[in-house]
Amino acid sequence: MGVDRTAGCKSAIRFYIMRKLFVLIFVAGSLNAFAQPKTISVTNPSSIERKDELVVLKRSKLKRKLPALNSRQYVLINDEKVPQLVQYDDLNGDGIWDEAALLLDLKPNEKKVLTIAAADKPAAIKAVVRSYVRQKHKLADEHFGGNVLTDTMPLNNKPTDFSKQKLPPYLTEGPAWENDKVGFRKYFDTRNANDLWGKRTSKMVLDEVGADPSKSYHNLSDWGMDILKVGNSLGAGALALKVKTNGKDTVIRFGRNAQVIYKQITTGPIRSIFEMIYKNWEYLPDARPITVTEQISIWGGQYFFENKVKVDALPKDALLVTGTIDFFSKADYKINEKGVVGLYTYDRQSENKDMLGLGILTNIKNFKGYDHITASNTDITNAFTLEMAPVATLPVIYRYYVGWELTNPAFASKQGFEQFMHSEAEKFGKPVVVQ
Repeated sequence: MGVDRTAGCKSAIRFYIMRKLFVLIFVAGSLNAFAQPKTISVTNPSSIERKDELVVLKRSKLKRKLPALNSRQYVLINDEKVPQLVQYDDLNGDGIWDEAALLLDLKPNEKKVLTIAAADKPAAIKAVVRSYVRQKHKLADEHFGGNVLTDTMPLNNKPTDFSKQKLPPYLTEGPAWENDKVGFRKYFDTRNANDLWGKRTSKMVLDEVGADPSKSYHNLSDWGMDILKVGNSLGAGALALKVKTNGKDTVIRFGRNAQVIYKQITTGPIRSIFEMIYKNWEYLPDARPITVTEQISIWGGQYFFENKVKVDALPKDALLVTGTIDFFSKADYKINEKGVVGLYTYDRQSENKDMLGLGILTNIKNFKGYDHITASNTDITNAFTLEMAPVATLPVIYRYYVGWELTNPAFASKQGFEQFMHSEAEKFGKPVVVQ
């Protein structure tokens, strides 16, 4: 009986073809999986719409999604195939960016899925500059030079005497920072208070403000004006230290008997960051010196600056204190909701004699109390204050808010500013979730 070799051959051919098809399908599937775009999700956990929400992506975490990302590359980010403007910030000065920052609009409880990819160049997007920080020195020709990245204040530097000189040694007397909504400055002298620029323009203006002594920034201009009376208060959210001396509480102003250092961390279209370092601060004659670092940030679209405060060793029973003025508003209102506490004032309290709301928020974990400093014979006066302390080694974080009616008509009523502050408290207490 003969053997049917044809059937066996056909079976072998079918097996061979099926095996090849399996390999091709497996390879194709693997390539397809490899080609799938990498994604990250950004979720708004609050019931509040968030416009221009800052999203910060750390390089170390991005590399988990993009392991081939090298030190010379950037990360391109798309929202529904729309390229996003991204700022790449080198925070430690090693020449390699550490964080990628962008601004997103998020609806209440919305989750956005963004695609990410490594690239040799940033996305070709024309950037609108929405934040800025600068420190500039006066030159011999009575003009101001370029930005200095680091600066050390002369020990116990005295305020400028404008009866003897028209211009201060630093443009607007010290570092200034702004976004498209509001601006601030810090006196680089023993006052160490923060002042406030009300803005009527979204443009960055603080390179020009104060550079020409014939144009007073105390007068209303197209760009805005200096709208805060500071006096001997802390102004717009500056820091002080509360300690006990001879059994009594004493509030001590920063900036004296310390090496005060300004350091620009980054400035760009999305956000700007700088540090004020009070090194070896001898806050009392017999006390062990301490070092305090303020890291102040501002980003586009917001009506506040954020301060992260680190203390190398806070003295026993001491507290960090920040505050706002009481000159034209004798009442302050408290906020305590869902892990966020703070205070705010609202009145005809701008230097333009129009409506201005001012507020401070912090995490309840850091909160220690309120006070109202009214004594006229103390170093710091006319201040509604918020007292805070760090938890473990984490920084104390607070935000200082400004609502001027000429910036936004929503702030022309107390109700409008109150609604704003309560919305900000919810957003502060429920930061966006990045996965």
